[in-house]
Amino acid sequence: MKKILPLLFSLALAGSARAHCPLCTVGAAAAAGGAAYLGVSNMVIGIFIGAFAVSMGWWVSKLIKRQFLGKMPLIIAISFATTIIPLMPLIKGDYPLFISLAGDYGSLLNRTYLISLFLAGSIIGGIVVCITPWLSSRIGEYRGKMVPYQGIILTFVLLVLTSATIEVVRWVK
Repeated sequence: MKKILPLLFSLALAGSARAHCPLCTVGAAAAAGGAAYLGVSNMVIGIFIGAFAVSMGWWVSKLIKRQFLGKMPLIIAISFATTIIPLMPLIKGDYPLFISLAGDYGSLLNRTYLISLFLAGSIIGGIVVCITPWLSSRIGEYRGKMVPYQGIILTFVLLVLTSATIEVVRWVK
């Protein structure tokens, strides 16, 4: 208890955060809530929750002043795991994937695997958020200047395009 009170007190007096992208973080969470409300697939919800988790990890890693090897990837992975794993029992939806490459049924290359659509979508959303800053800087180098809020716009466009593609593929089937 003696260690918790100073921690809570210091958190209450903390200054404003200079995050990687606070608008992306809030926007990804709002988009995931909107997707659930509209009844889209669990994979699309996973895309937005995964984007939210990676964005939060990126944000928190910049708040921590202490430097150590692999700080950012470690904090992003912890944020991703602590966001996605607790939600997996709540958001169900497995996809059976039959692989028949070699051997008898039941061997490693000849069996049916169940893939969590929510987890797959979360990984895709996390990858989109990780690639977007690099892509935004390349676009800025190519054009010679940056558009205001280019990173945010690019992140949401890529997330929406990825989600729309997955929804269209789901409807076609």
